[in-house]
Amino acid sequence: MRAYRVARRYAEAVLELAADQNQGERLAGDLELLQKAMKESVELQGFLKSPVISKEKKRAILVSLFKAKVDVLAFDFLNLLVEKGREDVLESILVEYFKMRDDQLGIVTLELRAAVDMTNDQQLAIAKRFEGMTRKKIRVVFSVEKQLKGGFVARIGDTVYDGSVLRQLELLRERFAEGAGRN
Repeated sequence: MRAYRVARRYAEAVLELAADQNQGERLAGDLELLQKAMKESVELQGFLKSPVISKEKKRAILVSLFKAKVDVLAFDFLNLLVEKGREDVLESILVEYFKMRDDQLGIVTLELRAAVDMTNDQQLAIAKRFEGMTRKKIRVVFSVEKQLKGGFVARIGDTVYDGSVLRQLELLRERFAEGAGRN
């Protein structure tokens, strides 16, 4: 729980700082680059979380990796994390930052799982329908799930919308059972 609070505080601070400096879009792009690098490199994650590697060594590596790729604000933020010994929670900070940013922009993530690949038009049509329901902008994260026999399952936050063939058959079975109980 403590790491979450730390991550949230740093994310909130950098989000506010970027807004004050009118650098929101630029910082978001830079932090996306950092997040992608973290996801793609287990070595980078281990390096940042290692307590035996000195601050100076971490700074030198971060300079070589990111100095030319990110703006001053993002790089200064990385340096601050190293200085304060919080580089081990960078991943959590980035997650919290993007959650807060999406909340500010009125964006929710729709996790869409389907039995077969959907075209962009199909995904867009589903996203439009959910935009109408939520009155928020929708970001679609699509995946194919072979276990589904047909249809799709959509999730926004804690709410699941099950439009799978299996669920529709379950609902039909329940209706038949209710109808048989009335006779």
